[in-house]
Amino acid sequence: MGLQRPRDRVCIRPLDVLDNFGPKGRSLTDIADRLDSESLDHVVIRFAGDSGDGMQLTGDRFTSASAMFGNDLATLPEFPAEIRAPQGTLAGVSAFQVHISENPVHTPGDIADVLVAMNPAALKSQLTRVRTAGTIILNTDAFDERNLEKCGYEVDPRTDGTLDGFTVHEVAMTTMTVGATEDLDVKKRDAERSKNFFALGLVSWMYTRPVKPTLDWIKEKFGKNEAVVAANTAAFHAGHAYGETAEIFGHRYQVSASPKESGTYTNITGNVATAWGMIAAGQLAKLPVFLGSYPITPASDILHELAKHKNFGVRTFQAEDEIAGCGAALGAAFGGHLAFTTTSGPGVALKGETIGLAMSMELPMVIIDVQRGGPSTGLPTKTEASDLMMAMYGRHGESPMPVVAASTPANCFDMAIEAVRLALKYRTPVMYLTDGYLANGAEPWKLPDVSTLPDISVSFTTEKNGVDDDGNAVFHPYARDPETLARPWAIPGAPGLEHRLGGLEKANITGNVEYDPANHALMTDLRQAKIDGIKNDIPEIEVDGTGSGDILLLGWGSTLGSITAATNQLRKQGKNVDRAHLHHIHPFPANLGDVLNSYDKILVPEMNKGQLVKLVRAEFLVDARPLSKVSGLPFTAEEIASSAIELLEANAEGAK
Repeated sequence: MGLQRPRDRVCIRPLDVLDNFGPKGRSLTDIADRLDSESLDHVVIRFAGDSGDGMQLTGDRFTSASAMFGNDLATLPEFPAEIRAPQGTLAGVSAFQVHISENPVHTPGDIADVLVAMNPAALKSQLTRVRTAGTIILNTDAFDERNLEKCGYEVDPRTDGTLDGFTVHEVAMTTMTVGATEDLDVKKRDAERSKNFFALGLVSWMYTRPVKPTLDWIKEKFGKNEAVVAANTAAFHAGHAYGETAEIFGHRYQVSASPKESGTYTNITGNVATAWGMIAAGQLAKLPVFLGSYPITPASDILHELAKHKNFGVRTFQAEDEIAGCGAALGAAFGGHLAFTTTSGPGVALKGETIGLAMSMELPMVIIDVQRGGPSTGLPTKTEASDLMMAMYGRHGESPMPVVAASTPANCFDMAIEAVRLALKYRTPVMYLTDGYLANGAEPWKLPDVSTLPDISVSFTTEKNGVDDDGNAVFHPYARDPETLARPWAIPGAPGLEHRLGGLEKANITGNVEYDPANHALMTDLRQAKIDGIKNDIPEIEVDGTGSGDILLLGWGSTLGSITAATNQLRKQGKNVDRAHLHHIHPFPANLGDVLNSYDKILVPEMNKGQLVKLVRAEFLVDARPLSKVSGLPFTAEEIASSAIELLEANAEGAK
């Protein structure tokens, strides 16, 4: 199997030196010699502006250049919920935060060191996200009376002390962008749209980013429109040159590359990693991939990415609604395909009956839920992890199914394959959970050696496997494998293997419609036993720590980075802290009970009102304490560390 050549990839070798060329053909090293430079071990930069200002693109390109340079990184894109909110308003602000470092990065940063604000609304909405004494770069062209009024400023914040304590750089980005493009065949309005590349050029200069990847990307992305290529390139060079020549910048900064093992890396988001995992799973299973989906934020990019890869035998179907997408996937599973359906929380609710049908038919299918804030339409562009109980119980009747969850953008690749493995081996639908933070966030990912990926191939039943009352050979669709309790998978049309499937309860072994109470109880128990048995086929949970810490931080999903950073922070303060993270939630790992019972204090940070806490309390009768966050934003490391200290101190006080 060979995955398609990834975008923005770089081969990392020991002592690699990247040739980075700045504007006018001078190397960045030559330019850096003109000014003192300060080395930083990390920096957190936040780009913010109107939803039409291209902040997501700007942040993405800065991230890609940093990945090419060799930094470790994590990102946090934040979108407005409205497709196009009124320009210049607080509701229309779009932001992108990136944390780059020479050391391992676990989060996009608790708070930004630098804010690039393209208008007053961006400044007002994002100022609290900048550390005290941080740097603010303002596009002064946008600070007119009309824009100030739109976002509720009665006085220009540049003059009333609002920005006291910050290092503020006022830059006429729009004016200089238009000036840089005046000799080009570009309309003024189109030129103004390139101001985000001016900002990107300036920040790239400030932090010694390689410029060639960005310039190459501009040519590739906008190659069909030479005027757009010329305008964006000119704006980028103008911003870079402004940083070099403006007297307001005393020096530039350098964040060295992060040491990495040899290999080929790409900067990847969770949605793209999920899509690539689906493709890889199809190759590993030797099955054609089918996705039945209905577009929904923040899951739509999986459909978009998967549709690009028909060369791998992938079929994508954009249905008229969520129910149809799930029904089509179930039909594909019946026909012998590797079946997926992608959605977010509202779509899972709509798909519930069809998922129950898949459980009754005992067919492999993966339901991918990219969680967002709820209930109902809720917060379409904000992250949350509040679908766990729905994943566990959100179907009619006793309908157990495996639930797995990814923990980082790159881990989405592995968990997609794991969800498929369980679905195929145990003939069951599987719920695979990510969330908006993972879906849109990015990190460097080392492309795996394909030979190390698991063999998850499956054999279809091709022969009759039983006899009827008259002694004739027949096919029994519910004759189970004694080890996995999985039923045989026969392709429709296979001679002599005709069988009946549907939502009505089936008789054990024969698959005939059966209403006998004892049979229903037996089938219910068998379906549960099949899922329970999976705990012996998944890794035990690992504890990072001594195994006897004063407190255990237990997490699932996208809280991994924040919990890891908080754990490191607490250990530096001399706290005896352990942590553990769940990727398999139903069933739980076989040793989870023993691990939890080893601690008197258990803190469970999760982006809901304590759903995992309820599950572990009920299952293991432990005093797990919830730390909930439902603001649409991921945890910061400080929030978790502070709560852990409070719990430790409360217990210490109670023991006196």
